[in-house]
Amino acid sequence: MNRLFVFSDLHGSLSGWLTIRALMNPGDGLAVAGDLFDTRYGRYGNPDFRPEDIRSDLNAFESPFFYVYGNCDVQGFFPGYDHQQTFSAFHRTIFIHHGHRPVPADCRADIIIQGHTHLCELERCDDKIRLNPGSIALSRNGLPSYGIIDADGIHLIKLSTGKPLKSLLFEG
Repeated sequence: MNRLFVFSDLHGSLSGWLTIRALMNPGDGLAVAGDLFDTRYGRYGNPDFRPEDIRSDLNAFESPFFYVYGNCDVQGFFPGYDHQQTFSAFHRTIFIHHGHRPVPADCRADIIIQGHTHLCELERCDDKIRLNPGSIALSRNGLPSYGIIDADGIHLIKLSTGKPLKSLLFEG
């Protein structure tokens, strides 16, 4: 995997999904920290609310894919996932969850990814890096954003410019 794109809180926005897909290159992976589809509450009157199209595209997705349910996702709509997941990438252990439930006390991950707040954040806390990629579709601070993890570190990216808002490089 060359890069791992990280986003959260898309809430069924087809335009947001197509934006992420257009940014990715072959060899890139994808991690979604919940509320991808929002089939619990949904904006069914909005023409951009197209969770079925996103699901259909993901069923044919061939890149590495890590996904956890958010509080607005219905498990039956896209079965086979959970509310939290731990995986390895770039020689780091990554724990991903939506953020509406606490991180387990025994979490030993190097990187903790969560969404839920629709606010981007990237910080080093003791021996862990915490990333909230914010939201591309429904940012609560007017700053649509996403994250990229690569071999060098983690980058919080401003969608409108493609430039990092903040980067944390891996130590060692």
